Amino acid sequence: MSRLVNDETAYQSIFEELHQHPELSLHEYETTAKIRDWLQEQSITLRETSLPTGVFAEISGDPNGPAVGLRADIDALPIHEQTDLPYKSRNEGVMHACGHDFHTTALLWAAALLKQNQANLPGTVRLIFQPAEETGHGGLKVVKDGQLKGLDTVIGIHNKPDLPVGTIGVKTGPLMAACDKFKITFHGIGGHAAIPERTRDPIVAASSFVQTAQTIVSRNISPKHEAVVSITSIHGGDVWNVLPGEVELLGTVRTFYDQDRDLIIDRFAEIADGLQKACNVQIAVEWGQGTPSVFNDEKITRIVREANENEVQVVTPEVSVAGDDFSCFQREVPGVFAFVGSNGPEDWHHPAFHVDPEGIRIAAEFYYRSAVAVLKALKDSNVH
Repeated sequence: MSRLVNDETAYQSIFEELHQHPELSLHEYETTAKIRDWLQEQSITLRETSLPTGVFAEISGDPNGPAVGLRADIDALPIHEQTDLPYKSRNEGVMHACGHDFHTTALLWAAALLKQNQANLPGTVRLIFQPAEETGHGGLKVVKDGQLKGLDTVIGIHNKPDLPVGTIGVKTGPLMAACDKFKITFHGIGGHAAIPERTRDPIVAASSFVQTAQTIVSRNISPKHEAVVSITSIHGGDVWNVLPGEVELLGTVRTFYDQDRDLIIDRFAEIADGLQKACNVQIAVEWGQGTPSVFNDEKITRIVREANENEVQVVTPEVSVAGDDFSCFQREVPGVFAFVGSNGPEDWHHPAFHVDPEGIRIAAEFYYRSAVAVLKALKDSNVH
């Protein structure tokens, strides 16, 4: 495997510094300042932004060529780190338990490579260091800030603990799920458990909803499309001889196709309407719609695979029912999201999560190769 970069020690230090000083979503002030400083040391042009955190920059070769965005997320999680790393978090109760320090370091490394080769770039590369991915809304804030305007495509990565270092997982079509949450409240009339005829029992209605909801995927969605409906909480009453007046259900829905997402939302409403009549209760369904699914563009994915398959092992990964708000970018411009092997002992959001730092170099080279290849292909096809 050829190496585009050799100064690994410097970027190991950057990674360790980021890991030691994690910051929560929308509070990435020190991280933002450090990224700005590192980019300015490379004489990379910063873009204006109205956002309090996050950094945006550009490296332009041919000003008349196409433009590609490279995205890394920068926020951490409210988790107490339980590793023995010499560079473990110094911010008590906050941890880079999803590897965003890995992504940020890789993009900084790629930025240095791109700057070194700026004169030969067939277009412009925009660097997007995105805040607040863990909230599910950071990507949309970046879009509303205008940071995707003028881009022809966008590329992002996420470390993958179950992939070995040196492996890239990328595929056309769905890669990560749309993540939605719901709350359903059943309003009845409570009363004595021995005289249920004088009540309107919300427990019966809620129980019927739970069972019927589990038929939505199996009887309404093609087995070729993965989808999940999970009820995660049921609460109503706390006395053994009293029927409650209210029951609340909480849960989540994961889908990969917009039509499946819409179908499940419609079926929830239809089931609730039917049970209101059958059980003589009132039912309120509230949705907290999160990020849409990460869905990779066929053309850009093909270019990215071809650019990397002679340098690293490129595999077709299984889809993930986790989500990522990179999908908000893909609703604006065609894009591709890839998994980068990080060979971790634990999965994302675990207190003992950590990455193999050797994977950072692979990620940096992936960013670089992919950006250059996509710019060249788009310029050659005059698509921009």
